[in-house]
Amino acid sequence: MSSPSARTASSASEVTTGLVLMFLSVMVSPLIDIFSKLAVVTVPSAEITAGRFVVQALCMLPIVLWRRRFRDFSWRQSLFHAIRGFIITVSMISFVTTLKYMAVADAIAIFFIEPIIVTVLGGIFLKETIGWRRYTACGVGFFGAMLIIQPSFEEVGYVALLPVVSALCVAIFVLMTRVLSHREDPWSMQFQMGIWGLLFCVLLLFVGEGSGSDLFDPVMPAGSAWFYVAGVGATAAIAGILGVYAYRAAPASTLAPLQYFEIVSATIFAWLVFGDFPDAVKWLGITIIMVSGLYILWRERRFASKPVSDTSEVTLAP
Repeated sequence: MSSPSARTASSASEVTTGLVLMFLSVMVSPLIDIFSKLAVVTVPSAEITAGRFVVQALCMLPIVLWRRRFRDFSWRQSLFHAIRGFIITVSMISFVTTLKYMAVADAIAIFFIEPIIVTVLGGIFLKETIGWRRYTACGVGFFGAMLIIQPSFEEVGYVALLPVVSALCVAIFVLMTRVLSHREDPWSMQFQMGIWGLLFCVLLLFVGEGSGSDLFDPVMPAGSAWFYVAGVGATAAIAGILGVYAYRAAPASTLAPLQYFEIVSATIFAWLVFGDFPDAVKWLGITIIMVSGLYILWRERRFASKPVSDTSEVTLAP
């Protein structure tokens, strides 16, 4: 029987491993958007999204087969997986389209209101207990997003709102995943989401063929565009797998704050590749969004640590 000190050391080692894997994941994740921005110059958004789903599915398939999870597919839940696939498809197409007109760092910063939206929707639809402090932090976070959206809106118009659409879709996706994850294998869920997303992309491309739309009219990628589209899928698969194993090694509450480092790494990559760098007002908005999100995570973690039997504390904690 292992000693308490040995178990503690093992647990600490696993948390460290999780932190390292999550750090690597958020370092890789901005490359998805860098490749998307390079590809969307000549390839429609839906085709880039379809390519991402194809590469991700091919990367996931061996894992699903090795884990023998096909027999665990819940076909009765197919409608929910189809809805998740549709929602994530809308999110990805919206975000890729944004990158054609906006700087990567600006788009990602606006998108990071997603945890704030999850908090609000969780309180409304899942009846999660959300106190005035977290609702206030949500409001402050939205204000930070407006500091980025307002000048971007003047530059590119309504496209500046697409990261909000993308964030809203991902928030709904996350809430559905929370419900389904209690009874389904995460790898199977990820694979089925990719298959449904690919089907929706193919349908959109089929309908959009010949329309001249830079969103849905398919083209044959030329030259480096093949590499960019493949890069979107490969980096998405790598970041996703790193994230999965990070969450298996360490608690979500420990890892979640690291996700905000993606804004910093995205800014660095965007500056190196495109020469884009946020101005002072946008940096203020980015900072407000990050601080608000981190505060919400801190309050959720503190609330989760409260004894459930103490109802007065549960009510007043958030």
